[in-house]
Amino acid sequence: MNTIAHWIDGKPATGDSSRTAPVWNPATGSEQARVLLAEPSDVDTAVASARAAFETWSQTSLTQRTRIMFRLRELLTRHEDELGRLVAAEHGKVVDDARGEIVRGREVVEYACGITSALQGGYSDQVSGGVDTFSLRQPLGVVAGITPFNFPVMVPLWMHPIAIACGNTFVLKPSERDPSAANLIAELYAEAGLPEGVFNVVHGDKTAVDTLLDHSGVDAVSFVGSTPIAQHVHERATASGKRVQALGGAKNHAVVLPDADVEFAADHLTAGAFGSAGQRCMAVSVAVAVGDAADALVEVLADKAREVQVGPGQDSGNDMGPVITGQARDRVASFVASGIEQGARAVVDGRGTRVEGHEEGFFIGPSLLDHVTPQMDVYREEVFGPLLVVVRAGDLDEALEIVNGNPYGNGTAIFTNDGEAARRFQRGVSVGMVGVNVPIPVPNSHYSFGGWKDSLFGDTHIHGPEGVAFYTRAKVVTSRWPRVGRSVEAAFNFPSHS
Repeated sequence: MNTIAHWIDGKPATGDSSRTAPVWNPATGSEQARVLLAEPSDVDTAVASARAAFETWSQTSLTQRTRIMFRLRELLTRHEDELGRLVAAEHGKVVDDARGEIVRGREVVEYACGITSALQGGYSDQVSGGVDTFSLRQPLGVVAGITPFNFPVMVPLWMHPIAIACGNTFVLKPSERDPSAANLIAELYAEAGLPEGVFNVVHGDKTAVDTLLDHSGVDAVSFVGSTPIAQHVHERATASGKRVQALGGAKNHAVVLPDADVEFAADHLTAGAFGSAGQRCMAVSVAVAVGDAADALVEVLADKAREVQVGPGQDSGNDMGPVITGQARDRVASFVASGIEQGARAVVDGRGTRVEGHEEGFFIGPSLLDHVTPQMDVYREEVFGPLLVVVRAGDLDEALEIVNGNPYGNGTAIFTNDGEAARRFQRGVSVGMVGVNVPIPVPNSHYSFGGWKDSLFGDTHIHGPEGVAFYTRAKVVTSRWPRVGRSVEAAFNFPSHS
């Protein structure tokens, strides 16, 4: 049985870890590896390595930093298939979907390749007699990233390339459920020429997380995960004086107006709800069917849900793989059951899905529930699985009330051919990322990713300009260079003239 080690100071490390956790093959239900779970001393070692490396890395030229990012970008391209298959084996998503997350993560590396322009400061000449003022941004120090299982390549790539390109060093704590991709990325960084200690990986559970949150050697924490854990991370890390960005859970609504192309909307809702088995923080989990759109939309959604090909992620031709664990499968099934018990109509019930030859795998098929209300558990909770619920609204105003009344505010979408309605929706909805005829409105790397309300703790979104702002701090310099021998009057009060 392979045991997955940490990556500290440029090489694999076992440290003081004696505890391990299983890494499952979700398609077969069998254990395929063990992963070390870090002890506090292992975190100490990783942070010390990052702290020591910061002293020299922060002084490295922007040219050298960006050259390493260019090399990393090329290595990610070269190893795209290997990474994709590794993710499919441990996460369960189909290989093409895994490759897609690598491409989206690589876009942030490309943004980091141009970090020089993002770090440009301002300069004001002669703000006073013989006085100039200019601004610059400097790195924070050691940054920790705590990332979820659902995007083991993309989400960390939304963090560490920008942090490292800005001059910080990084300690990554990936999900222990699919840990291998993080180690391969560490190897690619080393191949790209990144100095030892700049990027470190510690695997682990709550012990590792809390040690990072409390550690005096960590200056900032980036987190993506569920809302309860995001709140815990934010509260605990800020209590120890750290800068924190913590992205939480979601309940993403897609509003379908009566004038929308039903076939088009249903196609995109199906992909948005059931792609990656619904295990995306931007997955469409609620369809708000407005007025006359409802019956026709549900009928087409039902047909398309039944057509989704479910099977092992590494087999070509499948649209959707298993969920990450048996517990995750059972949790999704329990929400289907509770929705039915509380009055929803099961249009498609995926609980009976079985995949031939993979009967022990963590499979559950697409499910579609109609006549769901905001009072039901299946609506209020983040399911994080292949379950789409339909809530009916009389008009756009009621649809907006439904979306804005939900405590989450990560992503939303509207399907319509009415530009005025779309504009009213995008201006009036209390959600951080909005799609117009786009079901999963994840912005490209030149914009920042993040939600509102219970989907974000802290003030800063991830990657893009806000990512640069998070991983740096501003400094303003006001300078005077008087001529030698020439006196300059010193004032005890603010000068009234310049």
